[in-house]
Amino acid sequence: MIRSIEDFRKAWSKESATTMKVFGEIKDPQINQAIAEGHRTLGRIAWHIAQTIPEMAGHTGLRINGPALNSPLPKSMETIKKGYETAASSLLEQVTKNWKDETLAVEDDMYGGKWSRGATLTAIILHEVHHRGQMTVLMRQAGLKVTGIYGPSKEEWNQFGMQAPAI
Repeated sequence: MIRSIEDFRKAWSKESATTMKVFGEIKDPQINQAIAEGHRTLGRIAWHIAQTIPEMAGHTGLRINGPALNSPLPKSMETIKKGYETAASSLLEQVTKNWKDETLAVEDDMYGGKWSRGATLTAIILHEVHHRGQMTVLMRQAGLKVTGIYGPSKEEWNQFGMQAPAI
């Protein structure tokens, strides 16, 4: 859980950079990749991540620049990346500018319950991590390079002079 603004700054800086690394491997022809008919596509998941930042943080009173929940799915990954970058940097800026460590204990109405602001920031991060994991499966199905997130991907082991673990 996020217990200080510095905790958030460190975690968010790392996680948002990792999300951009994943987004950077997705090209426009693959944004329509879905696991099956009627399920979210790579582009839809990426856009959902970007849209959720201002939506969730908005429950805390922060005004985050970024795509609204009702904004249509862009047709290009570049537009999705720009929307995400705007929301991610705005969140970091607004939290560090407007909140203090003590603010993280303040509770807000969130989806029918009361969440501390520290819990909300943790949820924003974990929500993103969850969907990034879904995206890596779709990326592999689409034939895209899967970048390592918390360690090397199968394709990256040789960069460390090691053989990928046996399957």
